[in-house]
Amino acid sequence: MSTKIFVNLPVKNLKQSIEFFTQLGFQFNSQFTDETATCMIVSDDIFVMLLTHEKFKTFTPNAICDATTSTEVLVCLSTESRKAVDDRIRKAVAAGGTTYNEPQDHGFMYAHGFQDLDGHIWEIMYMEPSAINQG
Repeated sequence: MSTKIFVNLPVKNLKQSIEFFTQLGFQFNSQFTDETATCMIVSDDIFVMLLTHEKFKTFTPNAICDATTSTEVLVCLSTESRKAVDDRIRKAVAAGGTTYNEPQDHGFMYAHGFQDLDGHIWEIMYMEPSAINQG
């Protein structure tokens, strides 16, 4: 059985967050969706739980950080091409997200990022297959 990852992120407005990520092409698992949470499907093994602040607080004794002023996590997703990186960023900005830097071109790797409606940072990257060490 492969290991799955569930990233949990607090959101101020669940409905708006679902609309935002839907515009980026993500789908959601209705089995794990209610008025306090949704399960965003990234891949067969990667999921992002978007939780209202009230729901998120039930999982941690710590205060929720304001992602517009502090960074606790940076989510990085790979994609199939440089064009796909640019397309995802364009969709994020059109849906109400913001960029915080310019695209980073390292030759073998290309990346750009956006901040979602709650300020969480999402890096989208493409790496040339020949640059990945298989050993």
